[in-house]
Amino acid sequence: MAQKVTAWSTILRPTIMVISPKSVSSTVLDAPEASKLLSAVAIALSNCSSLWAAFVPVHDPSRKAYIGIQNMGTVFTRRFEADGICSQVPRRLMHLEGLYELFVSKFVHSTLDLPTNFFKVQFAMMLTYKMLAHDDYNMKAIDAQNTNSGENLTGETSNETLWDNDCPWSEWYSAEDPVKGFELITIWSKKMVESSLEMAELENASPYEAEKWLICPICAPKLPEVSEWNQIGFASQLHILVDALKMSFKAQFMENFVSADDNSGSENLNSSMVILPPTVSDQVLKELFQEGVQVTYSAYGGNKTSGAIKGAPLESLFAQFCLHSLWFGYCNIRAIAVLWIEFVREVRRCWEESQLIPRMPANGPIDLSTCLINQKLQMLAVCIEKKCEVNEDYQDCIGSEDQIESMTEEESVVGDDSFKMRISCGDFSGNVDSFPTAGDIHYSVKTVSAFSGKHSDGDDKKPSDITRRGSASIADAMMLLKSNESMHAPYTQEAPLMTEDMHEECPQDVEDFSDSFNFSTLVERDTLASDMSAFKAANPKAVFEDFIRWHSPGDWIDDDDLEVEMSKDNSSPRGKLSKRMSKNGNSWRNIWSRSPALPFSEQKPLIDPNREGEKVIHYLETLQPHQLLEQMLCTAFGAAADTLIQTNYGELKQMETMMQHLYLTLPPALKPLQENRLSVDSETIEDLRRLCVVFQHVEKLLTLAASLHRKFLQAPRLAREIFSDFYNFYIPRMGIGLIEEKEFDKKQAVWNEEREVVANMLVQPTANQSWRKVLSMGNLLNGHEPIQREIIFSLHGVNGNHYAIPTATVSLQNIETYRMYICGTSNDLRVALSVVSSD
Repeated sequence: MAQKVTAWSTILRPTIMVISPKSVSSTVLDAPEASKLLSAVAIALSNCSSLWAAFVPVHDPSRKAYIGIQNMGTVFTRRFEADGICSQVPRRLMHLEGLYELFVSKFVHSTLDLPTNFFKVQFAMMLTYKMLAHDDYNMKAIDAQNTNSGENLTGETSNETLWDNDCPWSEWYSAEDPVKGFELITIWSKKMVESSLEMAELENASPYEAEKWLICPICAPKLPEVSEWNQIGFASQLHILVDALKMSFKAQFMENFVSADDNSGSENLNSSMVILPPTVSDQVLKELFQEGVQVTYSAYGGNKTSGAIKGAPLESLFAQFCLHSLWFGYCNIRAIAVLWIEFVREVRRCWEESQLIPRMPANGPIDLSTCLINQKLQMLAVCIEKKCEVNEDYQDCIGSEDQIESMTEEESVVGDDSFKMRISCGDFSGNVDSFPTAGDIHYSVKTVSAFSGKHSDGDDKKPSDITRRGSASIADAMMLLKSNESMHAPYTQEAPLMTEDMHEECPQDVEDFSDSFNFSTLVERDTLASDMSAFKAANPKAVFEDFIRWHSPGDWIDDDDLEVEMSKDNSSPRGKLSKRMSKNGNSWRNIWSRSPALPFSEQKPLIDPNREGEKVIHYLETLQPHQLLEQMLCTAFGAAADTLIQTNYGELKQMETMMQHLYLTLPPALKPLQENRLSVDSETIEDLRRLCVVFQHVEKLLTLAASLHRKFLQAPRLAREIFSDFYNFYIPRMGIGLIEEKEFDKKQAVWNEEREVVANMLVQPTANQSWRKVLSMGNLLNGHEPIQREIIFSLHGVNGNHYAIPTATVSLQNIETYRMYICGTSNDLRVALSVVSSD
């Protein structure tokens, strides 16, 4: 042979061989030479009993034409011929009728024989329709479909809303729809056709008549690498925040990053770390400190499953600050410094002007499970509330004094009785949790003074009643041990609120109380002393044992040897103190002896709101950068997870499991940030970057789940099955860098009752859209033609043609004598023919 074969390769399957010359075109342009080459290869394969099929590229390379041959191991040989038309497809071959006649012409000598011969050709067809998710008409159709189903996802009437407008992350960013569209495949299989007229009727048939529908999403399967953050989302911004944490160790104060040119480490700051104009930060602060945005303590906890993350609740002020920081100035350290400084200034303004801090509860205990910054802000909110109450009480006191001075003596006496009647309605046992207002306290003191100034001989009030102060009510009909008088429950001060660092500053073992109780803090001792003083004021003739019976009933033991009886004059019961309370030098008794009789209204407050408020402001203004970034990262991870978990993705069990796994992964990964032992070279930085990659995987799957749920509201089974297929495809590849990317192409069967839902994704095109539709292939679905049509014609034996073998030992009826595969669109056509013959 003039042209020797220089390259042999196998493609697609090991039983197929493609032979091409080493030339520019890699094709054999001469037909006789191609046949000679193919014949030589066929003989070689036959001699070695190989059943491989051999192909040779022929004609112009743009046609992608081949001829081939295969030894079938019997007296038969299969020959192949494939060719294509890339443009200007003849109109006759755009229709099923013309394609049928093309197939028949291959085994009929003349077209004149077509009407006179009777053929039963086996026919199968597969049509592929493409539904683009981002087309305007598709989005309108989905919105209309959701409205008809009773669920309005967007909440807006605009037709230009984004696909994720209803998703919880839409407040921060708009995610790219991971489902670019769908491919719908309709299949007609094993249908016998006897004439070209039947083919013309099939071309007008509705796709609903197809035996099977298959749907496959068009997804972006590329997996994120550690160094690649192409998609904007929480994960990508958290990754930048980790970089900011590493940079935060280069300065002692946040102000150093704002004036980077003045500090010694300015050369380490990237010049790309730009500072946004003040108008941008002003807009963020306006959003954060929006007036009237308050949260109650009951709704303050956020997502319960994120409680193990020592951050801040999602709706809290600091959590919202962290989320805003993720998108402020590309989240670089300089932008964070600018925003933090302005944030602290705004907090100080609220403190100095006694304005309630938005997004922070002003009541309830300090949540020690949150980060220290959130605890400080909660403490400041309480201090501001206390300041406001003091100012209001002061004004009320002035008004009350003026009112009482104008009252007569009889009016004041009546007023005192009404006050006592009012406070005796409650149930006070042990410590009192409800407190009178400052106005009530002031009014009570004034009326008691009026009684003590003058008493008539006929006054039946006892002196102990007159000197009693700060009484709330009678304590469950209990009697004092010595005076045989009713015991009164006093008003007591609220336990002071403390943040985590305040607990750490207090000594764990107070030296004065090391003998028994080991008070954990000095505040506990002060609280106990305050309760004792209030009890003494409400019960002037009480003894230490009376206080124990009221405050700590478990330390009072009734005398079991004597019958405890109540006489007619209400004598007190008999009993004794517990062993720990009866020790010599007991700490509680020492406090009792040193505590004066003062009602809580005259006591020194257990906590000074002005002092504690200033301490909070000082902490915020002097916070070191790395301490701020550590708390920001914990809060940002938790807040981002709490935001994503609010996504409505239907009943997708795999996604629910994935979110639960994320919440189990975050606490141990973020724990090193709470220990305040990080350094610029810490391995924790790399661990956090890997955590961002895990977060990105979860975020991508969640976005896909939300997209599928939105598109298949009326066919939830399809959403579940498609997501399950993608989940099984995606999970094994997480964290693995694949050399060859494999596209997700798993198809899911569409049930008959689901076909209408799927078909509605292709709505009737409008007049403006119809001009670009080339309606030439038939089998329209809602006015849209298939993007691709695949047809298989086959015939088992033909009598009277030159391939028939009357004397053959093997019947042609059992062999697919002719088979033609046709694949094409309105712009191109590919045809492959195989013929079995006896040579």
